[in-house]
Amino acid sequence: MPDAPLHLLAINIGNTNTQLGLFQGPKLVKTLVTPSTDTRAIVDGAKTLAGEADAESDARRACVIASVNARAAEPADRALKGVIDWPGPYVIGRDIDIPLQGRLDPEAMTGHDRALAALAAFDAMKQAVVVVDAGTAITMDFVDGEGVFQGGAIAPGIRMALHALHEHTDALPDLEFIKPATDDPFGRNTAQAMINGVFHGARGLVRILVERYAEAYDAYPVVVATGGDAHILFDNDELIERVEDNLVLRGIAIACRKALATADAEDDE
Repeated sequence: MPDAPLHLLAINIGNTNTQLGLFQGPKLVKTLVTPSTDTRAIVDGAKTLAGEADAESDARRACVIASVNARAAEPADRALKGVIDWPGPYVIGRDIDIPLQGRLDPEAMTGHDRALAALAAFDAMKQAVVVVDAGTAITMDFVDGEGVFQGGAIAPGIRMALHALHEHTDALPDLEFIKPATDDPFGRNTAQAMINGVFHGARGLVRILVERYAEAYDAYPVVVATGGDAHILFDNDELIERVEDNLVLRGIAIACRKALATADAEDDE
């Protein structure tokens, strides 16, 4: 059924959290988030989403995993086999390629999350774009106007930075991150000073790197943010064109649709 739509169960296993998304055709109809350390929760989430798919549809189905966390992905891959009545799980990079051009070092090991987010951002914007992924780490990657992935930068995420301040000092407390409560630039106590430092440090990092990318490209790109801390960092930030919660999931869907189209074309030859 080469013209049948694709129903996709996309699973993005990150360093801290795992996103699961159900696509019916091009539409992302539902998402779930679980801890990446909890294989049972990942499996239960997959079963829940698979059970909510349109059972009467003649769509083709697939379960696909993308991951930067092998310790979590490998047991999830094994545990999902035979649990849901969908083909897969297929794994991005092992079974499905990411259709993204890149100018990177031959031995570069770019994370699949970065490449998939870049793929989805360029597909949505159709122009040069900076992708800011604010999660366990903050990554900033640039795709030029031809859709070529140029690379980028990796920095500690805001929660990692806070934890490092506590771990590597004698007196700084171990804090949970919250958005600074006021616009006062001065931290009036140690906790406020730490929160201000990681919050404004992350936002300043983004601004400096966007400026450097624009200078190198000789044009100003649009900026799209994603990741678990994107809203708390960038909501109402005039630099950010869009905050997209599910950019990596959308990248998985694009990669799958293109792989399926290629396979159909080869079958027709």
